[in-house]
Amino acid sequence: MVSASEQVVTVFGGSGFIGRHVVRALAKRGYRIRVAVRRPDLANFLQPLGNVGQIHAVQANLRYPASIDRAIQGASAVVNLVGILSENGRQRFDAVQADGAKAVAEAAKRHGITRFVQMSAIGADAESASAYARSKAAGEAAVRAEVKDAIILRPSIVFGPEDDFFNRFATLARAIPFLPLIGGGHTKFQPVFVGDVAEAVAKAVDGALKAGATYELGGPEVKTFRELMEITLKVANRKRLLLPLPFPLARVQAGIMELVDTVSFGLMPSALRLTRDQVKLLAHDNVVSDEAAKKGLTLEGMGIDGETVEAIVPSYLYRFRKAGQFERMADA
Repeated sequence: MVSASEQVVTVFGGSGFIGRHVVRALAKRGYRIRVAVRRPDLANFLQPLGNVGQIHAVQANLRYPASIDRAIQGASAVVNLVGILSENGRQRFDAVQADGAKAVAEAAKRHGITRFVQMSAIGADAESASAYARSKAAGEAAVRAEVKDAIILRPSIVFGPEDDFFNRFATLARAIPFLPLIGGGHTKFQPVFVGDVAEAVAKAVDGALKAGATYELGGPEVKTFRELMEITLKVANRKRLLLPLPFPLARVQAGIMELVDTVSFGLMPSALRLTRDQVKLLAHDNVVSDEAAKKGLTLEGMGIDGETVEAIVPSYLYRFRKAGQFERMADA
C-alpha cells in the first residue's frame, strides 16, 4: 500500500474558493499537492496549509495541453475544480467547463491516471436553457468518455468565508435599501459548506467513494431564496426590504446590467452583476435529487454530517454589521 506522502495529487484550480479548502483537506491526509494554476505567484498563500515543501504551485493553462501534461506528470490522482460563474472575455463556459475538462481528462488518460475527480454542479443538464448548466454537463460527458472511473461531484450552492453568495448579498445589503428576490424568492437550494465539499473530494482521492459514480452534495437543510436572504440580513443585523422581482423583469434587468458591464469594460462591482444565464438557473430548484439520495450518492452516503448555514455563516458575515463583531445583536 502506497502511503499518502508518496503520492502526488494535481489540483487544477486549487487557488480558488473551493480549491484552497481541497488543498487543506488533502494536506491533512499527507498527500503531496501540485496546484496547477495560470498564475503560480498568486497561489503562494496556500503553502502554510501544509508542511514545508508539501504544496507546490505550477503553471498550467487548460488551453495548452503541454502545460497540462507537465502538471500531471508523475501524479497519482487529478482533481479538476476549474469553473466560472459568468462569462467574461475569453473565459467562456464551453471553453472552461467543457473543453477545459476534456483537455484535463485526456491528459489523465495519456498518463494512465484513473483516480480523477471532476467538480460539476447540481443542475448540470445537456438540455438546460442555461449555458452554464449545459457546459457543466458537457464537461461531465467529456470526462466520462476519457476516464470511466472518474468521480463527479455536483454541489448545490457552496458557502464559506470566501463564498460568492452570502458575501455578495451582504455587500448589497450594506449598499442599497433592498434585496431582490428573483422569481419571488421561491427557488429552493440546499447550501453545502465548502469544508464538507473539500472532505468529499479528499475521500474520492482516497479511493473511498464508488468509482465512476456521480455524487450530489447538499447540506442538511433545504432553504428558499427568500429564507437565505432573511438569514443574510439577520446575521448582518441590517433591515432591508425584500423586493420580489418576477423572472421576466429579472431577465430585462440582467440584460441591462450585462450591457452596462460591457460598456464600462468590466468595471461594474461584482456584487451588482447579474446575467440572464443566472436568471435562467434561478428558475429551477437546486437540491439533491431523490435518486441520488436513494442510492446513497450524497454527503450522508459518504458518512459526512454536513454543517448548517446557521452554524457557519455568522462566523464570517459578522463583518457586514455596522460595528462588526462588537455590535450587539437585536435578539441577543
